[in-house]
Amino acid sequence: MFGIGMPELLIIMLVILLLFGAKKLPELAQGLGKGIREFKKASNDIQEELDLNAPPKTSSTKKVDEEKKDNSENNLG
Repeated sequence: MFGIGMPELLIIMLVILLLFGAKKLPELAQGLGKGIREFKKASNDIQEELDLNAPPKTSSTKKVDEEKKDNSENNLG
């Protein structure tokens, strides 16, 4: 992915452990998790707002969407 292999990851983890200590790592991970969760929530809220502001679908577009849905359901069964 980024050209980082297992040895490099181990070195990075060791440096982080030395810098912050074993007691501080769970707190850092928890803070990181909360930050990611808030970011996802904000991006979902923005996406929902953009969807609400989108122009309504025409009747022909709705018909095509319903046909696609019916076809996908038939292909699954």
